[in-house]
Amino acid sequence: MLTNWLYVGLFIIVALVLPAVTIIVPRFIAPKKPNRIKVDVYECGIETVGEAWVQFKVQYYIFALVFLVFDIETVFLYPWAVAFDKLPLFAVMEGVLFIALLLAGLVYLWRKGVLEWA
Repeated sequence: MLTNWLYVGLFIIVALVLPAVTIIVPRFIAPKKPNRIKVDVYECGIETVGEAWVQFKVQYYIFALVFLVFDIETVFLYPWAVAFDKLPLFAVMEGVLFIALLLAGLVYLWRKGVLEWA
């Protein structure tokens, strides 16, 4: 019983130490003397003209999140579809219910206008 709690304690320690190390260590090993070349534009090589901060519509982020959710749900459906002919009726009905819930969510999002791009 004690060894189980030892694993939990070790997991908590690692979960706290690892992010702290990744935040603190780069402060000691990062270059300290910035100059014109180090802070110059490097992504595309073109100097920005005007304000570089551009606000995007929130709808684009929602569209991306909806795509991500449906994409992940498709990954969950793949093993079910591979073993479809070997599954009992209860498992098949669970899969059908899962697909029905996904379709209901898609219809809801469609009616709310989330899938409209413009």
